[in-house]
Amino acid sequence: MTEVTAAGVARDIDVPPDTLRRWVRSGVVPLSDGEWSPSAIAQARIVARLRERGHTMRQIRDAVESGRLAYGYLEGLFADDGKGPHSLRDVAERTGLEPALIERVWTSLGFPADTTDGFTDADLALLEYGAAALQAGFPLVAFLQLIRVYGQALAQIADAEVRLFHLYVHEPLMRDGVPGLRMAEEMEELASEVLPLAAPIMDDLHRRLLRHFVEQDIVGHMEAEADFDLGRLRVAIAFADLAGYTRLTEQAGEEEALDVVERFVAGVAATLPEDARVIKTIGDEVMIVGSDAAALADWAVGYQRLAATARPRPRIGIHAGAALYRDGDYYGHAVNLASRVAARAAGGEVLVTRSVVEVAGSNLGFDRIGEVTMKGFSEPTELFVASLPGDD
Repeated sequence: MTEVTAAGVARDIDVPPDTLRRWVRSGVVPLSDGEWSPSAIAQARIVARLRERGHTMRQIRDAVESGRLAYGYLEGLFADDGKGPHSLRDVAERTGLEPALIERVWTSLGFPADTTDGFTDADLALLEYGAAALQAGFPLVAFLQLIRVYGQALAQIADAEVRLFHLYVHEPLMRDGVPGLRMAEEMEELASEVLPLAAPIMDDLHRRLLRHFVEQDIVGHMEAEADFDLGRLRVAIAFADLAGYTRLTEQAGEEEALDVVERFVAGVAATLPEDARVIKTIGDEVMIVGSDAAALADWAVGYQRLAATARPRPRIGIHAGAALYRDGDYYGHAVNLASRVAARAAGGEVLVTRSVVEVAGSNLGFDRIGEVTMKGFSEPTELFVASLPGDD
């Protein structure tokens, strides 16, 4: 095994050897028994990066003493992409993709456009997978949308992994006053055991969910209207939020209000019919899409019964129509109308449009409010309050 020296580390992180030795003497780069461990090298790399950004040695030393920089040691868990670089032209020749398409794929994945001037071996392998999918006949327009969804979803996953690890592992160690090097070693040990589990968990979950949505898509095709419009899907769309949430935030504080929202979102997701799912959340608002408008209306009325004592009360609006599907999200007139309908509802109410009433089962009652002109719409919309027979 090649001995790691200060000169070698200094060369790798592009700082003068004397500077690196000074960092070691001052304690901002602590060594274990005078040896350059992977954790110490990662720490040196972090210090070099902080110095480049203008942080003073006093600031860095304070961060080291408090344990805030111990997180940097986790860099050692990730294999160095290394090798390369491959030019855009080289990658085009290897993958068979046009340079302009490679740049488009790269930015669709969420990477900066200015990183296409030097691809690593790992970058090349990633683009070869994409090229293979296109060469197999997968439509380009669908491929670009799919990889955007991949990039956005995985960025959210990685962000959650880092932040949750920081909140529930790193910060407790800091509060306990664990020394920086020991803290780094404990974090690295835990992360090295947990990280390899992420890929098989996500792979299994992906396959299970893929099977579920394939089945739902088959049912949807069987029940859909005969006229098809490329890129559009006929769906039921619901928006649900908490009436008076802003006032709750002012009265109870942000943390208490956030707890209420988290319970609300969890309750919605746990009770939805099988064909429906939460598409996104924006503050206290939840957007839900399903293939069965009747089932979504039944759920909404049932959910309001479950939440009868909740404060603030939920409000729900539902509309059914053709929505434009792009990048895992839904857009267009039908989505905007569903959002406006929800905004018209009072706390505890379920408001629906005529398109929902027409397909709903006989187990619900609908009280007609009348035609209402929604903000942003020139034509009035007929609205109904949905309820169970016998409800006030």
